Amino acid sequence: MILYHGSNVTVEQPKLLKQNRFLDFGFGFYTTMNKEQAESFAVKVTERRKRGVPTLNVYELDEKEAFKRCSLLRFEGPDENWLDFVATNRQGIYHGKKFDIIYGAVANDDVYRTITLYMSGVLTKGQALESLKIKRLYNQLVFASESSLKYLRFLKEDIV
Repeated sequence: MILYHGSNVTVEQPKLLKQNRFLDFGFGFYTTMNKEQAESFAVKVTERRKRGVPTLNVYELDEKEAFKRCSLLRFEGPDENWLDFVATNRQGIYHGKKFDIIYGAVANDDVYRTITLYMSGVLTKGQALESLKIKRLYNQLVFASESSLKYLRFLKEDIV
């Protein structure tokens, strides 16, 4: 499986770095199977950090071994469990089971507005889920443990 990671630098050896904000699936190294999504993120992160160059990092995942040896949490779509997981992670209050790898939809800026309205009580869970049905959702595969990162092999970088 080919995975992409958008950044402002080349990341040949992914590491788990402490984040300064709460993300969809918590702490981890975020990748996607969608090249355009990673390229877009590379541009955004470079603009936000005001240094480096938009860089698309390309990896190969030994998915057979990784999914056999690592604990995996997989969301097939933006359902109630996904919404609860993302909402608690985005609020920094998730205290459930830890997983090595997490797969599911990305709460991009458009989707995150819906989640924010849900978290603030403006939308009910049902309304939020209905709203998410019409959104274009991309995927993310998050490596949430050091041991899971050993199944990723850096292939190349492309400047976006």
